[in-house]
Amino acid sequence: MILTVTLNAALDLTYRVPRLQPHASHHVTAAAERAGGKGVNVARVLAALGHTTVVTGFAGGTTGETLRRLLAETAPGDGGRITDRLVPIIGTTRRTVAVVDASTGNTTQLNEPGPDVTAEEWAAFTDTYARLLREARAVALCGSLPPGVPVGAYAHLVRQARAARVPVLLDTSGEPLRRGIAARPDLVTPNTAELAALTGSTEPLRAALDARRRGAHAIAATLGPEGVLAVTPDGTWRATPPRRLTGNPTGAGDSAAAGLLSAWLDGLPWPDRLTRAVALAAATVKAPTAGEFDAETYTDLLPQVKVTAA
Repeated sequence: MILTVTLNAALDLTYRVPRLQPHASHHVTAAAERAGGKGVNVARVLAALGHTTVVTGFAGGTTGETLRRLLAETAPGDGGRITDRLVPIIGTTRRTVAVVDASTGNTTQLNEPGPDVTAEEWAAFTDTYARLLREARAVALCGSLPPGVPVGAYAHLVRQARAARVPVLLDTSGEPLRRGIAARPDLVTPNTAELAALTGSTEPLRAALDARRRGAHAIAATLGPEGVLAVTPDGTWRATPPRRLTGNPTGAGDSAAAGLLSAWLDGLPWPDRLTRAVALAAATVKAPTAGEFDAETYTDLLPQVKVTAA
C-alpha cells in the first residue's frame, strides 16, 4: 500500500458563483464538500489510478467526523482502495473554502489554520505512523502543520521512513520544508513560490538545483500551467502540457505528486513520470473539486505532454 500523511487535514468546501465581486452578496450556483488536505487529495488520485492507499494524520470534532464519512464514501478506481487510519484528536478539523468565479475561471481560496494538537496526540500519531510504515511501499508527507505539531515534524517522519527503507515524498512549505529537505527525502515537490522562499531564487532551474543540494534526492517543481521541472540524479527535464486549461486549479499540485509517485512505483523512467504528473495536474483543473481529475481530459492529454531536457 501507499501511505499518505495529512497532519492538517481539512473539510474542503467549493462554491461556484457567476461572478465574484468584493463587498457584495453572491448566489452560489453549485456547492460541494470533500474530505481534503494535500495528502488526502493525493490518496484519492492514487486510488482512482488503482492503488491501495492508507490515509493517516489527525481528525477531530464535527468537521473531522464529516471528513471521515466522506472519505469512507469515496468511490476509488478499478482495484484502488482508501483506508482511514486518521488519529482522533480533541480539536476540530479545519475547513477550507474555494470560491470559483465562473466568469473568469479564477479561484479564491480561504484556509483555516487548523486545530491545536496536544503532545499526547502527536505521540499517538507517531506510534501509528511507525506501525503503518511496516506495510508501506512508499509514503507521501503532505501539507501544512497544525498548531502544536513540532516544526521539525516532517524531518522526523522522513528519517523514520528512511530508517524503514520506505521511499518518501515530501510536499510542504516554509520552515517545515527547510528542515524536512535536510533529512534527505527521496522526492520533494514544491511549487514556484515555495521553491523561491526556500532558496531565495525566483529562477526555477537555479532554485531547483539549489534545493536539491540541500538534501533531496530529486526535486520536481510544479510550475502551475507551465508544467513541471525535475532535477534528478538521472537528468534534468521540463514537462509542459499542450495547452493552458481554464478551471479550478485547487489540488493540481497534489495530483502531480500522485502521478509522480504512482509512475515511480510502476518503475517508469523520469520522462514518463513527468508526463503522467503533468497530464493529471491539467486534468484536475477541469474537475469540479480538489482531489479529483477528469479522466477523459487525462487520457486525451497524456500523449500530448512535451518533455525536454532542461
